[in-house]
Amino acid sequence: MSMKISEERLLQVILAPQISEKSTHIAEKYEQVAFKVAVDATKIEVKAAVELLFKVEVESVQLLNVKGKNKRFGRMLGRRKDWKKAYVGLKPGQEINFAAGE
Repeated sequence: MSMKISEERLLQVILAPQISEKSTHIAEKYEQVAFKVAVDATKIEVKAAVELLFKVEVESVQLLNVKGKNKRFGRMLGRRKDWKKAYVGLKPGQEINFAAGE
């Protein structure tokens, strides 16, 4: 990694764990963890941020853009914001346990 990313930036990259039935299934089957990340985050930044925050070794990162849903309230039409999701693959033997409150 040629460029150095500031620790301050890394703390802003990961917004929240994405906890759903799908993410739980993926965690069990593929040893991956899903996170909601900053819209401008890169794979390198996500990898560095997860390693810094959770003290685990990351094997792979897949990013995807999630389109915001169209919603309406009565006659008013609105749209939720687009956001970015990261699937982080951990090296064998590594795990992140959100239930323990790390």
